[in-house]
Amino acid sequence: MSDRILKATRETVHLGGFSQHLEPAVMIDSGDTIDVETYSGYYVHQQAPPEFLTPEFLDICHNLPMERKVGGGPHLLTGPIYVRGAEPGDVLEVELVAIKPSLPVGFNAIRAGWGALPNQFHQPVLRFIPLDLENNIAEFPANRGIKIPLKPFFGILGVASRETSHNSIPPGCYGGNIDNRELQAGSKIFLPVFVTGALFSIGDGHSAQGDGEVNVTAIETSMNGTIHLKVRKDLQLTTPIAETSTDIITMGFASTLDEALEKALNNMINFLERFANLSSEEAYVLCSLAVNFRITQVVNSPQKGVHGMLPKSIFTQKIGLS
Repeated sequence: MSDRILKATRETVHLGGFSQHLEPAVMIDSGDTIDVETYSGYYVHQQAPPEFLTPEFLDICHNLPMERKVGGGPHLLTGPIYVRGAEPGDVLEVELVAIKPSLPVGFNAIRAGWGALPNQFHQPVLRFIPLDLENNIAEFPANRGIKIPLKPFFGILGVASRETSHNSIPPGCYGGNIDNRELQAGSKIFLPVFVTGALFSIGDGHSAQGDGEVNVTAIETSMNGTIHLKVRKDLQLTTPIAETSTDIITMGFASTLDEALEKALNNMINFLERFANLSSEEAYVLCSLAVNFRITQVVNSPQKGVHGMLPKSIFTQKIGLS
């Protein structure tokens, strides 16, 4: 049972970025579980079918206060959530208890000048894709017999940084637009805290996405979730780390994939030194033998993402941050 419910309204969402100066949408205690509602598609609502539009979402689109517009990104985020007791230097543990699309339709958009092949696919195209929530699939293209399993996750999970504000598109040490499809229900992400209260925001629901998110978007979906937030004063991190039932995940964000891979690799080496008591050379070798490095996304300019997945099954003793 959840301790709190956070509905998405024009008073509890913000658009386009993160800011430490935003008024919190809610204040909670460390250890609380909260049901959150998120909406996607602020900039495409005028082209959307009726089933994409709820009265509450339209109210946000038409009446969002200027002070809740804090950056140039397209993302509508729910929050920020102020967590009592969170201070700079702490870590915020975010457990994703449940994630579920709230509407039977999502969208995919090709944006001019964006994507992995911007010169080849340069015409903007917006598609709304029905979601079969009963059978947990989406068929694309329609009536072609290609059925994509829905594996919902939140593309954006982040805290405010010390910057006055920053755009919601690139990910960073604060989390943000990570777009890691491994962060489904049952997983956890650990975020460094930079400001009092952490000021955690969530959104950018994706019903399905391939590694890379190559055309800029996934199946972008309004999404509901249940999350458990806990302040960890026993951990110190400078960049996000995630954990699923099967893997430890380190991340790297940089302007090139080579640099992002190097950062994800170094972050994994650091993790193995700290939590598996390996030397740096032993950790480097183990990464070559057992860690799978994958492209997270290549489209959240100016930051591309790579993540490394360390299988917990190779350890005879428990390993992790939980």
